Amino acid sequence: MVALELIEDLHIFKHFETSELNKLLDICSLEDYQIGETLFLEEDLAKDMWIVIDGSVELRFEMPNAKPTTNESTLSSHHKNIPESQVFGWSCFIPPYQMRLSAYCTSRRCRVLKIDATKLNNLMAQDTAIGFKIMRYLVQVVGYRFKQMQEEVAKFIGINMMNSW
Repeated sequence: MVALELIEDLHIFKHFETSELNKLLDICSLEDYQIGETLFLEEDLAKDMWIVIDGSVELRFEMPNAKPTTNESTLSSHHKNIPESQVFGWSCFIPPYQMRLSAYCTSRRCRVLKIDATKLNNLMAQDTAIGFKIMRYLVQVVGYRFKQMQEEVAKFIGINMMNSW
């Protein structure tokens, strides 16, 4: 079982009461990965919401020619130091409940908290205060991702403009 002290320090749970955090403990698990290991692959069933506890994780799109992914196919990076980047795997809330990207450990080691999506969805339906707090935070996460994507598009357009001179 995951310790209360671990999750109470996470930014996503900073507005939670102790009683609300205790409801989450039974649906959480910790996993450790080494650099280069795959957390999940694009099109896998989205069974969990993920939170970076330590280290770094990159979300990458898979190339159609089945070549191994590299940091060149990275769409977003997730670090414990950037609160809005800690949470990923929110495909577990959106039909068809499949991962849109693959996740890879990109630090020497990384530790992630996994929250069972089915149990989390049930908990959020039963306790709407918990549901509201999580969804409010996830909107911030989505906004952060759009900002990341906007920066990548601007960089891509800028490179294309410079190459056309």
